Amino acid sequence: MYILSTIDLLIILAYFVLMVFLGFYMKNKAKKSKDAYLMAGKSLPWYALGLSDASDMFDISGTMLLTSMAFLYGFKSVFIPWMWPVFNQVFLMVFLSRWLRRSNATTGAEWLKTRFGLTDRGVGQSHKVVVAFALILCIGYMAYAFVGVGEFLQIFLPYERIKDTLPFLNHGEAAFTAGSDQYKAALEISKHSTAQFYGVSICLIAMLYSILGGMHGIVLADVIKYMIMIVCSLFVGIIAMRHLSATGVNVLERVPKGWDSPFFGMDLGLDWSNKLNDAKIKLEKDGYQLFSAIMGMMLFSGIMKSLAGPAPNYDCQKILSTKSPEEAAKMSGFISVILMPVRYFMTMGLCIMGILYFKDLDLHNGTDGLINFENIMPSVISKFLPVGLIGLVLAGFLGAFMSNFSGTLNAGQAYIVNDIYLKYFNPQADRKKIIAMSYLSGIVMVIFGIGLGLLIKDVNMIFNIITAGLYGGFVCANVLKWYWWRFNANGFFYGMLAGIVVSAIPPLLSVTGVTTYFDGTRMLYFFPLFILIQFIACIIGTYRAPPTDIPTLLAFYKNVRPWGFWKPIHSMAMAEDPTFEANKNLPVNIFNIVLGISGQILLMLLPMYLILNQWNGLGIVMSLIAVIFLVMKRTWWNRLKDF
Repeated sequence: MYILSTIDLLIILAYFVLMVFLGFYMKNKAKKSKDAYLMAGKSLPWYALGLSDASDMFDISGTMLLTSMAFLYGFKSVFIPWMWPVFNQVFLMVFLSRWLRRSNATTGAEWLKTRFGLTDRGVGQSHKVVVAFALILCIGYMAYAFVGVGEFLQIFLPYERIKDTLPFLNHGEAAFTAGSDQYKAALEISKHSTAQFYGVSICLIAMLYSILGGMHGIVLADVIKYMIMIVCSLFVGIIAMRHLSATGVNVLERVPKGWDSPFFGMDLGLDWSNKLNDAKIKLEKDGYQLFSAIMGMMLFSGIMKSLAGPAPNYDCQKILSTKSPEEAAKMSGFISVILMPVRYFMTMGLCIMGILYFKDLDLHNGTDGLINFENIMPSVISKFLPVGLIGLVLAGFLGAFMSNFSGTLNAGQAYIVNDIYLKYFNPQADRKKIIAMSYLSGIVMVIFGIGLGLLIKDVNMIFNIITAGLYGGFVCANVLKWYWWRFNANGFFYGMLAGIVVSAIPPLLSVTGVTTYFDGTRMLYFFPLFILIQFIACIIGTYRAPPTDIPTLLAFYKNVRPWGFWKPIHSMAMAEDPTFEANKNLPVNIFNIVLGISGQILLMLLPMYLILNQWNGLGIVMSLIAVIFLVMKRTWWNRLKDF
C-alpha cells in the first residue's frame, strides 16, 4: 500500500487548481469563433502544438508498460512500440501532415469532401461512418482514461486513507467479520467506488478547463504539464544514476546476456532462466521468441497504418490546427524529438531502480499468479522518490490523463459541432449558438465517457476491442484515398464498414473466451487477413460506382499534391497548365522515413546508454543522431515547401 504525504497531496491539489484557473483565463479567447474554440484559430505555434501532442502521449499506462518492457527486454524493448506503431509520427512528419493540413478542414470527416466532393455516390455514408468511428473512438478513450486514472490514484491514496473523510464511499464492510467473504466483498465494492470517485472528480476538472478554454486552454495546460514531466524525468534519471553509483552494483550481472544490446538475430536471445523464472515465463507468453519475424510483421502492419494517415482523434485535430502545412510537418517531427529522450530517461531510470531493488519492491501478482512487472513503476516511485517529487510526478501523470482526456474531448466536440450540428441541423448558426453547442456537446461526451467507464470493469479489454477492431478496419480505405485516383467515396464506405466489422469479430470472440486474440503477438497474425478483406471490399465498392467527379479530383490533386497512382488526373492538370509539375518526392520521402525511424530509435537508446554509463555506446548514438539531423536538415527541413 502506497500512502501519499500531505506535501505531495498539496502539490497535486495546486496543479488541479491551476488547470481550472487556465480554463477561466482562456475562456474569452476561446469564445471568439468556432475555429478559435475548436482549433485556437489556427494561430498557435507548431512547437506548442507539438508539446501538447507529446503530452497526450506521455501517459501513466504507457509508461508503466514501457518500464516493464525495459526491465524484461532491455535495449531491445525500443522496437516493441512498433506494434502501435510509434513511427507513424515519422510518416506524418515527412509528408502526410502537410497533405492533411492543405485541406483547411476542421475535422477528418470534413476532409472527405476535399477528396470525394459533395455529389459522389457514397459521400453521405462515408461521412457518417467516419463520424461514428471518431465518436466511438473518443468515448472509448475517455472511458479508458476515466477508469485508469481512478485505479492509479487509488494506489497512492487508498480507500483506507479516506474512508473516514468520505463516509459515502463505505459500503458497510464494518458490519461483517473481518476476513469473512462478506467483508472482502464489501471492501472490494468500497475500493471500486473510491476509484470511480477519483475518476469522476479528475474527469470533471479536465472537462471544466477543456470546455471553457477550448483548444487554447488545452494546449497551454499540456505545455505546463509537459514542462513538469521534463523536470520529473530528469530527477528520476539522475536519482537512478546516483543509486547505481552508490551501490556499486553491476546491473548487467542481474539480467540476461545481450540485455544491454539493441541488436538481435532470428531469436530474441534473452534467457532469464537462471535470473528470474517469472520473467522467463512472461517472455514466453508475450510471444517474441522469433524476434526478427515478429519485427517484420510489426514493420509491415506499422507501415500500412502509417500510410493511412492519422486516425480522427486528437493527433488529427492538432495537425489541422497548425498555421500552415509546413508547420504541421514541423509539429509532427518535434513530437519524436521532445518525447522519446524525455520519456525514456524516466523509463530507464525506473527500470534500473527496479533491477537494483527488485526484492524490496511490492509487486503484486497478476491473475495468472506471476509477478505483475507493470507494478515496477508505482512501486519504485513510492519507495525511492523523495517527498515532493512523488507529488510532482503524480501531478504530471494525472495531468497526462487529463490532457489525453481533454484532447479527445476536443476532437469529439469538433465532430459533433462541425459534422452533425452545422451539417444537418443548423448550418447558419451564429457564433453564440456554435459556442453554446460546443459546451453542450462537451458535456454530452463526458457523460457518455464516464457512463461507459462506470458500466464496465475490464476497461483494457474494451480499449483493445476499440483500438484493435476500429483501427484494424481503418487502414485499407484510408491508404487508398491518398494514393489512387480511381478510389471513390463508395469504395471508402464499403472498405471502412467491412474492415470495422471483420476486425471487430476476433476481439469480440476473445471477450467470450472463444479465441485468445490479445495473447502476446497474436493480433499481428490476423492483420494480413484484415487487409485482404478490406482491399476486396474497397475494390468492389469503388467499381460499383462511377469515379469521383473530375473537378473535385483535379482540385484535390493540385492542392494536396500527392504522389501515387494519379496519372490520368495529372494529364488533365497538365492540359490545363503545362507548367504543372508532378510530385516526384517519393524517393526522398522514403529516404527521410528510413532516417526518421532510425533517428527515433536512437533517441530512445540515448538515455538508456547514458543512465548505464556506457560511454562508448552513448558516443556512437550521439554521433549517429548528429549525422541524421544534419542530413535531414537538407533533405527534409530545407525542402518543406516542396510539395
